Amino acid sequence: MMKLQTNALKIFYPILDTETAARRGIGPVSAAARILEAGARILQLRHKGVFSRDIFQQAREIAALCRQADALFVMNDRADVARLVGAAGLHLGQDDLSPTDARRVAGDDLFIGFSTHNEAQLSAASNEPVDYLALGPIFGTSSKLNPDILVGLEELRRLRPMTARPVVAIGGITRANARSVLEAGADSLAVIADLFPEDANIRARVEEWLTIV
Repeated sequence: MMKLQTNALKIFYPILDTETAARRGIGPVSAAARILEAGARILQLRHKGVFSRDIFQQAREIAALCRQADALFVMNDRADVARLVGAAGLHLGQDDLSPTDARRVAGDDLFIGFSTHNEAQLSAASNEPVDYLALGPIFGTSSKLNPDILVGLEELRRLRPMTARPVVAIGGITRANARSVLEAGADSLAVIADLFPEDANIRARVEEWLTIV
């Protein structure tokens, strides 16, 4: 299994959600280009709708942009797509393929992240072939139709010692609360909605994030 290098999982972990991008009137490939131009060195593509041929082509183009920028490309949910487009990593949720099964599809050369939402899931994940664990939602989030119960900062602080793997905090994380999440024990901050400012200047927003973290 590929081991995710300690410094490879950056503190700032942008997640490009196609539905969020569409609501803001920007295509995923264009958004990805701006995120990478600003200096992000890891990028996850998250698509929860039907995985059409167009979406597959967009994933392939974003993967290529990441390689050109020397950034890690992570595919959400789809082990098969991750393998086909040459992703560096795969991120799985509780309702996706298990990490063990996904590893059979994606192979040993991809690193795998796995979402958890409570103590039981975090504990169970210790037996899975994963390289990092996501925990959340830390705060309220608009990126899920049926969000899980809030974890919160105090629970993050309590649960963090349960795993030796890197922990990515996710859910409602903004520039205003980022520091408090890091102080509670997160190694990395997954950012979705706060990538998209009202003026649509994604590059400037990402540059701002990188100065904060």
